[in-house]
Amino acid sequence: QVQLVEHGGGLVQAGGSLRLSCAASGRTFSRYGLGWFRQAPGKEREFVAAISWSSSSTICSDSVKGRFTISRDNAENTVYLQMNSLKVEGTAVYYCAASPRVTAFQSMGVTQRAYDYWGQGTQVTVSS
Repeated sequence: QVQLVEHGGGLVQAGGSLRLSCAASGRTFSRYGLGWFRQAPGKEREFVAAISWSSSSTICSDSVKGRFTISRDNAENTVYLQMNSLKVEGTAVYYCAASPRVTAFQSMGVTQRAYDYWGQGTQVTVSS
C-alpha cells in the first residue's frame, strides 16, 4: 500500500512559478512509475506529466511542455512538479499518482488507469 500526500499548491499570478511535491510512504516507492494529473472545475481529470522509476524517461502533455518539469528523489520518496510560466487555465486541483505495474505504466502512463494510488490533491489557482 502506498499513501501519497501533495504539497505546494496555492495562489500565483499568471507568469509565475510553483513547485509541487508529493511525499510517498512505502518501501518500494523507487520501483513505481509516477505521474501528475490535474482537474479543472467542470472538466475531466487530465494528464500532466509522468516519470519512470529511474528518472530515465519523462513525458509531459503538450499543454505544459517546456514550462513544467517532473522529477523525483527516490531517497526522499518524493516526486516534484516544477511549474513555470503558469497560465490562468492551469487553475486546477493537482494530483500525484503512483503505478506499481511496470507494463501498464510503460504502455498507458499518460492515462489514469495505469495508476493504482492517488493523493488527495492540492489546489493551484492562477490569477490574471
